[in-house]
This record gives sequence, structure tokens and C-alpha cells, in this order.
Amino acid sequence: MNAYHITGTDGLASLQKVTLTEQPPRHGEVQVRIRAVSLNYRDYMNVCGIRGVTGPIPRIPCSDGAGEVVSVGEGVNTWQVGDRVVIPFMPTWVDGGFTQYHSSQALGGAVDGLLREFAVMPANSLLRIPDHLSFEEAATLPCAAVTAWDALFVRGQVQPGDTVLVLGSGGVSVFALQFAKLAGARVLAISSSDEKAARLLALGASAVHNYKTDPAWDEWALKETGGVGVDHVVEIGGPETLNRSIKATRFGGHISLIGVLTGTAGDVQTVGILRKGIRLDGVYVGSRAMFAQMLQAMTQAQMHPIIDSTFDFDAAAAAFAHLASAQHFGKIVIRL
Repeated sequence: MNAYHITGTDGLASLQKVTLTEQPPRHGEVQVRIRAVSLNYRDYMNVCGIRGVTGPIPRIPCSDGAGEVVSVGEGVNTWQVGDRVVIPFMPTWVDGGFTQYHSSQALGGAVDGLLREFAVMPANSLLRIPDHLSFEEAATLPCAAVTAWDALFVRGQVQPGDTVLVLGSGGVSVFALQFAKLAGARVLAISSSDEKAARLLALGASAVHNYKTDPAWDEWALKETGGVGVDHVVEIGGPETLNRSIKATRFGGHISLIGVLTGTAGDVQTVGILRKGIRLDGVYVGSRAMFAQMLQAMTQAQMHPIIDSTFDFDAAAAAFAHLASAQHFGKIVIRL
């Protein structure tokens, strides 16, 4: 089968196309023909070996994929050939609490990911793709969408009328906007361009602030909430944005710390967390059970993910380069 390997830490040049032997499914497993893969910034960091995000070499990158069942192993009676399925970010995390073991099984990290034609997965990890979603749309969900769902509804317990602040227009932020609107929350957003701001408004954001023209977006968020602060922040920046997120959050509010776009360490004003009684949660995606709840809500609302662009399999490096440019709005997909 055709696949891509991370072969070093030389930037995108380390991403090399290879030919590998297909593996048949064993007892309790299913072989999936991958039809689409979507990219996350984590995938780019893994490929390029930046910010301390590395793993065994060679390995197959990318955590997010969807496809169709082509064969089943012994003992599998829940799936049939031809079923359309999406694969969770951590196939072992079916339900319950997060553990170190589940983290070690995150696809595209310490173990092979999905930028390949075929993958063998545990049968109990897969989820059926809703009829209203394409393979490409389903492939955008395992990391970014489940992360946003966990942040808002599992950790945040968002309620109608709450105010949610999202940072930027990448995958997690756009999904968080869509989900928050479904829950009846008010959404504030920040963006680097007026063009992206217009698109965020069109998706349902109540107000958008351009942080390039005015970096004080925390002060803007306070003004938008009458000086009280927002109920929830979906924090994807990391050390260079967290202090502003703390300032923008109300007393007793909630911050979901998700991304490391600005780095993995920095000066954090912890006194603001203390004095405001803010709850700060580190969110590393979510379980299959959360994924299933999210799919049910998306089906009921007939919600579609926002796809920025789609690349052919042979143009995988170009897809990663587009991600690195930060010009995208929503998700980037590679079609197999």
C-alpha cells in the first residue's frame, strides 16, 4: 500500500512517500480503506520535529481519518464490508477517564497514524459516519471537533446564554463556534484578518476583534461583556495568549487549554487564576463515547464541518505547507 513516512526532522522534506505491506485484521480488528485524512497543527509539529514534538522514526503521520471497512477479523460482528467509519484520535480510549496509556496510543504520535491507504483498527473503536457527512467531512472530526466538544460540554458544561471566546479560525476554534451556537451560547472571536472575521460573523459569532490591528483583545472581550468577562475561553495559543485569556475570563469562569501555537512554556500570571477562581482544564481530545455524543448532536442539527481546502494524496506536502502558512479557515483535508 502507499503511505507517507516521517523520516527525520528536516522540515517538510522529512515527509516521504513509501510502499508498505498491508496487514490483515486479527481477532477483534477491522481493516479500513482510508478515503480521507485531515491535518492538525500537531501533525505538522510531528512531521517537522518542532517544539519538542517528536516520536519514533520512521512512522506514519496524521491522527484523523475516515474510510470504509474492507475486511473484518474473527469475532467481529458489529461491522460489515462497505460500512463507512471514522477512526478516533486515541482508539483505546473508548470511555471513562483519560490515562497515560490512552495518550501513548494517540495516532500519528508514538504510533503510526493514518496517512496511508489501509489501516487496521480495533473494531470497538470505530464509529459510523452519519449519512449527511462525506468521507472528507468525517475525517475532520477526530481531533479538532472532539476537542471542542470536550472543552465546551464535558469540561465546560456550556449553557444557553453563556459567552464563549474562541481564538482564531483554525479547526478547533471553528468547531467550538459551531457547537457553542448549537448550545445557544453567545460567541466572541478574535482573528488576524478582516476577511476571516467576516467569515466568523457569517458562521454566527456575535462580534469579532482583529488582534493584528489591536492586540488588546482581552480588553475588547471585557467591554463586550460589560466588564464582567466571558464564561468560557477555548484557548489554543498557549503561553503568549493565556495571560490575556485569564484577563478576559469572568470570576468563576472556565478556560480550556488546548493548543501550543505560541510555544510549550512561558510566563503565566497564575495569580489571575487564583484571584478569579478560574477553572483551567488541559484538554487532550476526548473519548470514543464523547465522539459518539458529538456525532448524535451533529446529526440532529445536520451540522457540516468547515473545510478550507482539499489536496490529493500525492500533494500531501503542499497540504502541510498550507497548514503552516496559517492562511486556512477551518480544516485542511487530504483525499485518498
